[in-house]
Amino acid sequence: MAVTAPSAARSTARRVLVLRALGLGDLLTAVPALRALRRGMPGARVTLAAPAALAPLALGTGAVDEVLPQDGLAPLPAFGPVDEAVNLHGRGPQSHRLLAALAPGRLLAFAHTGALHTDGPDWDPDEHEVHRWCRLVSAYGFDADPDDLDLAVPAVASPAPGAVVVHPGAAFPARRWPAERFAAVAAALRDGGERVVVTGGAAEAPIARRVVDLAGLDAGADLSGRTGLPQLAALVAGARLVVCGDTGLAHLATAYRTPSVLLFGPTPPARWGPPDRAQHRVLWAGRRGDPHGPEPHRGLLEISADQAVEAAGRALHPTF
Repeated sequence: MAVTAPSAARSTARRVLVLRALGLGDLLTAVPALRALRRGMPGARVTLAAPAALAPLALGTGAVDEVLPQDGLAPLPAFGPVDEAVNLHGRGPQSHRLLAALAPGRLLAFAHTGALHTDGPDWDPDEHEVHRWCRLVSAYGFDADPDDLDLAVPAVASPAPGAVVVHPGAAFPARRWPAERFAAVAAALRDGGERVVVTGGAAEAPIARRVVDLAGLDAGADLSGRTGLPQLAALVAGARLVVCGDTGLAHLATAYRTPSVLLFGPTPPARWGPPDRAQHRVLWAGRRGDPHGPEPHRGLLEISADQAVEAAGRALHPTF
């Protein structure tokens, strides 16, 4: 069942379905493109096919009217006539074919001859993720601003207002900085007078607990598995600082302009990093690799805890 915004009352024959059935960071990097579509089609009903868990943030962008629960490239649920289908999911051909099966009046997507779609722009594998999707919709006449990344602060209360948020998890081991180093950073910030909390999903709870234990933090500092997405977003929005890897939480820090120290490994920040703002400190050793690898990438391991502590100090006290 689709999740609909409470105020959504658009009635129109024009239906737009956007596919972006990926993770939190993927959603947030697509926000400028989604908003460009909304501005260009103000009377249309825009449905985003995305994981149901992301619905609160997706609806909060103001760019979509409803979220159709969708994980990856599984067959789409039954959906009515589609005037425009927009592929913000990938380059094709699988995602192109998934949308083409809906027989939309128009498919907005990157060109892919294997999917018999040739009127879109060409794919650039080295392009920043935000700029990629802005360029796609711009090619179809929708004026996109890559800096249009901000989100409104959630209406729910933060579970730890004013805290430093340390997030040691990542979707793949290649992007996971060692727990021992996160713990060293957490301990140094705690010793400097900061309140430090550690976050993670339910599957990341063992890593979060290890960081809490190694850093000697109070058990109450472990928030892993205890925050839904709205509470996590509120936590980041009200945080003093976020310390994490190349994860969705980094993009939340960007969306709320929260100071951050971001640890990049196999993927360069030129592909997935934050915009050039003073409050975001990016650490990268300059080595590329497989972001889906089974072990922490060697470039990520070249970043020391001392470097992260120093960057955190500069982020917390930018005038010093």
